[in-house]
Amino acid sequence: MYRKGLTPARIAGLVKASPALVTYHLSIAREQDPELRVVHEAAAGERPARVTGRTMQQMNDLLAMVQAEGRYPSSRAGGAAERALASWLQRRRRDAAEGRLAPAVRDGLACLPGWQDGHRAAINEERWQQRLAELTAYRAAGQDWPRHKKTVTDTEHDLGVWLHTQRYKLRRGELDPAKETALNAAVPGWSAGRTRGRKARPSPDSGGGPGLDWSCE
Repeated sequence: MYRKGLTPARIAGLVKASPALVTYHLSIAREQDPELRVVHEAAAGERPARVTGRTMQQMNDLLAMVQAEGRYPSSRAGGAAERALASWLQRRRRDAAEGRLAPAVRDGLACLPGWQDGHRAAINEERWQQRLAELTAYRAAGQDWPRHKKTVTDTEHDLGVWLHTQRYKLRRGELDPAKETALNAAVPGWSAGRTRGRKARPSPDSGGGPGLDWSCE
């Protein structure tokens, strides 16, 4: 759909997904296929974004600040100039994620490692919250803890892999305390999971046919 010129917001509406999630996947796709952006713009009949002298000046100010201070501008800074620069950077991150960043600005910012990370962090957080909501609904429907191996449905696999990752991070002391609190509140017992030896309950869409392995991992 993106190749046909549809915007991320339009795609999100059609597939009934979060706009941030669609934007996240498109950003990955554009990194893997550099020509994807060109195809999209051609299909949409878009003209390259216009770059003003002020935009170039702000970009140069950002480059100078990062080079001199080794950090990005903060929206909580005491100086109005730095706050304005932080706001400008946030808009450019959004433009990049949505595939409409002017080539001149994109090329200029390319020398700054990880300059888009702030926006990606927000998208990753939204994806995490969405997975938590999906797991909560899955358990509320009467399902056992999803597995990441020997799964029956794609839903169980996706949730199982995500849950396995949270448990792994918890064991290594790498799980954000706020996320641990959210998991404990939404799905108590998540860190322990299945009781070894207990058979899994078939998912509603699995059919529960013969020959399926319902044993624990």
